[in-house]
Amino acid sequence: MNAVPTDVAVIGAGQAGLSAAYHLQRKGVGYTMFDAEDGPGGAWRHRWKSLRMDTVNGISDLPGVAKPAVDPREPSSDFLTRYFGGYERELGLSILRPVKVTSVSREDAEPAGRLRITTSRGEWSAKAVINATGTWTRPFWPIYPGRESFRGRQLHVADYVSAQDFAGRHVIVVGGGISAVGLLAEISQVTSTSWFTRREPVWRDAAFDARAGHDAVALVEERVRKGLPPQSVVSVTGLIWTPALRAAADRGALDRQPMFTAIEPDGVRLAGGGFLGADVILWATGFRAELEHLAPLHLRGPGGGIAMDGTRVVAEPRVHLVGYGPSSSTIGANRAGRAAVADILKLPGIMPAAEPVPWG
Repeated sequence: MNAVPTDVAVIGAGQAGLSAAYHLQRKGVGYTMFDAEDGPGGAWRHRWKSLRMDTVNGISDLPGVAKPAVDPREPSSDFLTRYFGGYERELGLSILRPVKVTSVSREDAEPAGRLRITTSRGEWSAKAVINATGTWTRPFWPIYPGRESFRGRQLHVADYVSAQDFAGRHVIVVGGGISAVGLLAEISQVTSTSWFTRREPVWRDAAFDARAGHDAVALVEERVRKGLPPQSVVSVTGLIWTPALRAAADRGALDRQPMFTAIEPDGVRLAGGGFLGADVILWATGFRAELEHLAPLHLRGPGGGIAMDGTRVVAEPRVHLVGYGPSSSTIGANRAGRAAVADILKLPGIMPAAEPVPWG
C-alpha cells in the first residue's frame, strides 16, 4: 500500500500534542494526528480515581479554549478527559484513533527528504514529525536484588487503583516524587506503610509560582541540550507541602528511610542490616519517555539522551519532541507545542496559510 502524504505527523493527543495541533491548524499547515488511546484524555484517562483536581499539579489551559469550571473534588481522569474531548470537538481537530505508531524512519538520505510513519493502520509520509507520546506507557521498574523472590504483591503506580486494595497489609512505597508522597498520604489512612527513597527528599514551604516553574524547566532544558537523559521537573522543584501531606506527616507516613539493600520473600533487608516484613511493594519510581518507535532514526547520543535545541532534535531537525524533558510536565507542554510548530514552519516545503485559519 502506498504511504499517505501529509505535511506534519503528530504522534500523541495529550496536552502537548493537542497544543501542537492547535498551532498547526491555526497556521494552515496540513497534519495528521495519531493517538493510541481509545478516546480523548491522553495519560489522564488512566489515573486513579482518588487523584482529584485539588491534588494534581496546576493544569494549564489548552491554547484557544479555557478550562471549564473545575470541581476540586472531581477525579482528574474524569475532568481532563472531558476537557480534552470538548477541546478536540470545538476546534474540529482531526485525530486518528486508536492508532499505534510502530516506527518512524527516513525515506532516503536527503536531509530535506520525507519521513515514513508506519502505524497499525498503514503508512504515512511526512515532511516533519512532532512526537508527543509522553511517558505513561513506559513505567520504570528498578532492578533490585531479590525482587523476583518476593511473595507479596508488587505494582507500579501505573497499576494503582485504590488504597482499599491494601487494607490490613503493610505497604512499602518506593520513590521520592509527588506520586509517592500522594499515595503514602492516601494509603496510610487505611493501613500501615513505610517509605523508602534513594535520596533525602527536598521539601518546599514556599508556594510554587510561575517564576519557580520557569526556573525548574530551564534546569531540565539544560540537561537535554547537552544530550543527557532528562530529569523530571519535580526532581528540580522539590516536594510542596499540602494540608493532606501535613496530615500524613503527623501520622508518621512521611518518615523516610534510606533505600533497602535487597528484597526477600517476605519483606526487605534494611540499610542498617535489619529486616522489615511487607505484604506489598508499590514502586513510585517514575516513567521513561516512550520513544521506541523513533529507534530507526538513531537519535540518541553518547550521553544516553537525545541532544535537543528547544523542541528540535539536533541530529534530525525534522523531528520535534514535545512532552520530553522540560515539556514533560504541564508547566512546559503548551509552550512546547507552539515552539515546535514555529520551528517547523522554517523547514523547506512547509507552507502556512497567508492568514490565520479559523477553527471550530
